[in-house]
Amino acid sequence: MNKFNLIQDIILSEDTRSISKLSCYMKKDWIRSSSDLVLKNQGVVFITTGFYILKSKKGETDGPLGAKALSDALKKLGNEVYIITDEYSYDILIPLFTENEIIVFPNLGHQESSNFAKKLLSQHNPSLLISIERAGILEDGTYRNWKGLDFSKYNSKIDYLFNFHKKTIGIGDGGNEIGMGNFFEKIKNIDGLPDKPAVTKTTELIISSVSNWGAYGLITSLSIMKNQKLLPSINQTNNWLSKIVLAGAVDGMSGESKKWIDGRSFNDDSKCLKKLLSII
Repeated sequence: MNKFNLIQDIILSEDTRSISKLSCYMKKDWIRSSSDLVLKNQGVVFITTGFYILKSKKGETDGPLGAKALSDALKKLGNEVYIITDEYSYDILIPLFTENEIIVFPNLGHQESSNFAKKLLSQHNPSLLISIERAGILEDGTYRNWKGLDFSKYNSKIDYLFNFHKKTIGIGDGGNEIGMGNFFEKIKNIDGLPDKPAVTKTTELIISSVSNWGAYGLITSLSIMKNQKLLPSINQTNNWLSKIVLAGAVDGMSGESKKWIDGRSFNDDSKCLKKLLSII
């Protein structure tokens, strides 16, 4: 097994949501394909994240850590990175990034959001867009969580950026995130995945048991291709997690304010990163 296939297996290990059932429909070397897209489109990169947990009225811990790790890696490769989020996740991202790095996408109607997206793309002319654990819009124009509850009121329509750009990557773990529109019909018919998946498509898709893991997998692949250590350490991710939980981030599964990610303690969650670090 080559290293890229090993990365794919690692980030899809311990799957609790049936996302690994999509594997048979993915291209053979999808993690490498996403890495190729990154390396061929260097410049200004938009990374979007922030998934609102309705129960807690806070953003979750899955997504921000992957966004921080990937942002740092892309900067080391010479890119200029902006984090795109909304007002509902801003507070949990500001401990990880400077104010100048974060762009808040306002929560507007569909036409206004479309106009804002076009304006933002025109202003910054990004070469690449990456989404990490960001809710994707459904066929009915709403945003819904894993239980099918509508939280559109608390989610800006960042999808429009991806609709208007030709070089994009989606990273998700549940079927309701930006990028899952690539397999819209497949997801609807897979037991354990949403009956109403997201429709927003991306050029490349990365699936993983936890979305942060998908970002770590992409960084591992880039590290191999550039022969450069780009992954964060376990201590770094622990420090980041402490900061965002202190700022209000919650575990997405329980909705509780604690150092857990998608129902896993930090120690359990770190097993994936440890395996990826061992590869490089």
